[in-house]
Amino acid sequence: MIDIHNYFKNDYEESRETFRGLLSKVQKVWPEAKLYQHSIGENEDNTIDIIYAEATSSNDKVAMLTSGEHGIEGYAGAAVIHLFVDQYLESIDPSITGVCFVHAINPWGMRHFRRVTENNVDLNRNYFLEETEIPYDLNENYEKESHIFLPKKPVDLISKEKTELYEALSKGMMNEGYKGIKQAKGMGQFQFDRGVYFGGYDEEQSASHIKTWQRHLLEQFKKVIHMDWHTALGPTNEVTMVISEKHGKEEEELKASYGMDNIQVFSPDDVKGDSTNYFYELRESEFSSTSLFSALFEFGTFGTSREAELREFTTIILENQLYWEGTDHPESREWIREELMNMFYPQEDEWKEAVLQEARVAIEALLKEEDILQSSAPNQTF
Repeated sequence: MIDIHNYFKNDYEESRETFRGLLSKVQKVWPEAKLYQHSIGENEDNTIDIIYAEATSSNDKVAMLTSGEHGIEGYAGAAVIHLFVDQYLESIDPSITGVCFVHAINPWGMRHFRRVTENNVDLNRNYFLEETEIPYDLNENYEKESHIFLPKKPVDLISKEKTELYEALSKGMMNEGYKGIKQAKGMGQFQFDRGVYFGGYDEEQSASHIKTWQRHLLEQFKKVIHMDWHTALGPTNEVTMVISEKHGKEEEELKASYGMDNIQVFSPDDVKGDSTNYFYELRESEFSSTSLFSALFEFGTFGTSREAELREFTTIILENQLYWEGTDHPESREWIREELMNMFYPQEDEWKEAVLQEARVAIEALLKEEDILQSSAPNQTF
């Protein structure tokens, strides 16, 4: 029987301390494994923590697991990395396989239970091969409907705010179409630094640091397998693999290869600055002889209906408005904060159990197919 509360932590510092404590377990398999800590920002003790070990004999392949690119989502990702260390290390051949575990790519966001960085940047819209590639005025749909996405005033009574926002979103869908509003969200925007889905004017420190590790792994290993853990998208209590079309396979082909039900392939034309897509672009440009698999793995919360997407829009927009403009209504603040947790870090045991169960499905499906794991973890109940 697994105690799920051993894996899901209450705050950033507790999660980081638990992660650092995993080093001794990793060193039992890779004696030369080391913990690397990189400070992000200037005002707080926020660090990206990485446990890294090269193969003991030949760097044939490496398993990279990353968490917390969207701050608050890091709690589930950290739980999965903890589970991986507890249950899967003995199924890996350390003589030819290395590991790279990353805790809190966005430590400020994780500490403050926000999705974005201290600069209001969605990190997963901040990765470009060249800074000159940042498409500052690209997102026409967002610009047309920017009155929906930009905070203008303090949050009023939550019932009033929700009604007004629903009406604005419905009107926006009439003007730009449902697809247009979804594109405004998914693509990211690079014009409005106080708006939601902001990809940044410049490269964030966190992105710069992770890019150095992506490059290092492509240089050192013949094969890199990367699983980036997220929450919110996809069917409730299920895991969804989200992968760039640069990987080269269609959805049905991927489903057949990995035996997963929920797989989405996205185009870099529709999603700008994604970290996994950047990984592929870097490989293509400089490391063509290295094999790469890089994808996001999302644990669903609200679901996939239009109602769920409207709820997601509302939560993101109102949380951003609350951060910038505040509110005189404690009940509004409480509702928004609770809804944000419901979306990215639900506290129900059922969801946490599903995360661990679904993580095992994804880990075993991918890492067995990619010849990282030699066997499954022992059956465990939650």
